[in-house]
Amino acid sequence: MVKAFVIDEADGKVTGAIRELDDSALPTEGLRVKVDYSTLNYKDGMVINGIGRLVRSYPHVPGVDLAGVVEESSDPRFSVGDRVVVTGWRVGEVHWGGYATVQCVNPDFAIKLPDSLSTFAAMALGTAGLTAMLAIMALEDHHLSPAAEHPVLVTGAAGGVGSIAVLALSRLGYRVSASTGRMEEEAYLRSLGATEVVARQELSEPSNRPLESARFSGAIDNVGGTTLGRLLGQLDPGASVASVGLAGGSTFAANVMPFVVRGCNILGIDSVTCPNARREAAWMRLSEVIPRVTLESLTSVYGLQDLDRLADEILVGHVKGRVVIDVNA
Repeated sequence: MVKAFVIDEADGKVTGAIRELDDSALPTEGLRVKVDYSTLNYKDGMVINGIGRLVRSYPHVPGVDLAGVVEESSDPRFSVGDRVVVTGWRVGEVHWGGYATVQCVNPDFAIKLPDSLSTFAAMALGTAGLTAMLAIMALEDHHLSPAAEHPVLVTGAAGGVGSIAVLALSRLGYRVSASTGRMEEEAYLRSLGATEVVARQELSEPSNRPLESARFSGAIDNVGGTTLGRLLGQLDPGASVASVGLAGGSTFAANVMPFVVRGCNILGIDSVTCPNARREAAWMRLSEVIPRVTLESLTSVYGLQDLDRLADEILVGHVKGRVVIDVNA
């Protein structure tokens, strides 16, 4: 039997509960994984609450990522006992996800973990950590380096992607400006390596000036909306912003001046269908950059029974750092 957090829909309302499932209820895929951990991301909160119609088929097991040990494999790339991480490819939306003690997944969705990463560390990083590193790699592909004149800005810095981005950038030698709507988290962000903490309001208020004094040599934006438009006018010439999330809305209002006069770029980061070679490079770099003890300090661990409450809290911005779900607790 498999223990899982299962959501179902009736009369347009989505509800979730922990259930015992027979093995025959699992997907028929080529890789059977004994799941150790999953995580809670913003998208999980949406799925559990039935927001955005991310899930079209019920009953459904959410959880956009998972880490565990291979129990059965029909794919020569994986052997019984391999430790793997599964992220993206609409796992937890179209495909059943990580909130189960056992899950069967498409082998193409799985990556073998670097030797230095445990399954716990993989999910303490999770989709958020992968996304943060993909954003950093994209900025570096566009010539960002620690020798840059100004700091790198991270918006939504107290959240999952933001926290890992601040930590990873500081470990790589960058100066980091962290923007947050919760200035009470300033001490937390400085503990991750931020050299400056900026109130979100400062970056989100509309401005009539198409360009402002250059203040940032690059940015990782988790907010979107007016924040994205405003920060573009404060980038160095030739600088880029890696756009990761749209918690502040998808409406984009910006002048063309940052693009035409300063040659700035917006880089869209998609961790869902990212090629596996790029994923492997990102996981390896995360394993080399993020200290285990620091990662543990920004991670909270919960069980499946906490998911309903946590899903509500993450949607209103009350979750800090990383949330790991121990599916066997």
